[in-house]
Amino acid sequence: MFSTAAHAAQSVMVVANTGDQSIQLNRQQVRSLFMGGVIPYQLKAVALPPENHTRVLFNTKIIGLTESRIQSYWAQMRFTGRKRAPREFENETSLLQFLLRNVGATGYLPAGMDVPEQLTVIYTIP
Repeated sequence: MFSTAAHAAQSVMVVANTGDQSIQLNRQQVRSLFMGGVIPYQLKAVALPPENHTRVLFNTKIIGLTESRIQSYWAQMRFTGRKRAPREFENETSLLQFLLRNVGATGYLPAGMDVPEQLTVIYTIP
């Protein structure tokens, strides 16, 4: 049982507010969505703050960059007026509430967290 809890603490799921239960994204599409790229769905990324453990796992396992490199990327995108970083929420609870209220909103949460039926898990990070 301990190993299951430890595994869940190291896993992340990407969830979206969408009525299309068949949506599934691959790792590259998730990375593109959270780095301001184009994907074939009308989804908008939201994030947790830099010091959050779930964000650290997400950045490491999906984005593949350190927080400082990601911040540098977004500073450059803002400066050139090309893209904006995903809106940040202070914790998982506030992010979850935003997801529930906004169709198309997409965020990441710790695996094992209860996901309301209005949200769809579109990717799980092992």
